[in-house]
Amino acid sequence: MMKSLAASKITIVGLGLMGGSLAGALKGRCSAVTGVDARPKAIEIALAQGLIDDATDLRSAVSSADIIVLATPVRVIMELIPKIAPWLAPGSLLMDLGSTKRQILEVMAATPDHIEVLGGHPMCGKELSGVEAADPALFQACTFILSPLPRTSEEALALGRELVLAVGAVPLLIEGERQDYLVGTLSHLPYLLACSLVSTAHETTSADPLAWQIVAGGYRDTSRVAGSDVEMWLDILMTNREHIVAAAEVCQAQLAHIVEMIASGDRARLSEKLSHIRQARGEMFP
Repeated sequence: MMKSLAASKITIVGLGLMGGSLAGALKGRCSAVTGVDARPKAIEIALAQGLIDDATDLRSAVSSADIIVLATPVRVIMELIPKIAPWLAPGSLLMDLGSTKRQILEVMAATPDHIEVLGGHPMCGKELSGVEAADPALFQACTFILSPLPRTSEEALALGRELVLAVGAVPLLIEGERQDYLVGTLSHLPYLLACSLVSTAHETTSADPLAWQIVAGGYRDTSRVAGSDVEMWLDILMTNREHIVAAAEVCQAQLAHIVEMIASGDRARLSEKLSHIRQARGEMFP
């Protein structure tokens, strides 16, 4: 029998924005929260801010935990899973917070049968990084994707749901490949668009000293995620290349179509196109 969340010792590996926020959100809702991070400063801050109860070395922390959550960049998650799996106690639950799922789930599937595995991906975040930006309220009302493997037991999935609900999020079950397809357009493409917008401004208007005196909310909001952690995004882009490239190609075609109508002065077709887009956006966010 697996323990309830309240009786579980939880270890968070990786005390950045997501890991630190999750640790803080779980504190007091479980038996204890232990933090692991390669950066002593991150542990120092997490302890000072009350995000974790204690900290220790990786092997000790994961071997004594009932729930282990990997909150590092995707590449590191895939390296950690086979490393720590032999150390985990029978019946313990191994989860992750990676932004892409297919490759992580493939690595999870190869772990020993004595542990439970469950993919996770909270659909929230900030452009800031590091434990300094951690916020225990980060997950409130956000969608938290759970991707069980065929071997994931109903008991383990129930415990994963309990964890998600405890931090104020809304659990949603999605198979890993489907999740990667969806977030390729809805989460990963927006980062590329933000980067492209910043690059465009840098190549054009940035030379004008008045540019940043007139910049308004539209540019700030649209470019916000371009300020996110580069190493994290490199892992995301490299592990979801197929879906991101496909989405970007559709986006390029859509933009080219709109630009062509502007260049030709075709007001009627442009109005029809923009009205259709406005209606579609309204249906997405009624």
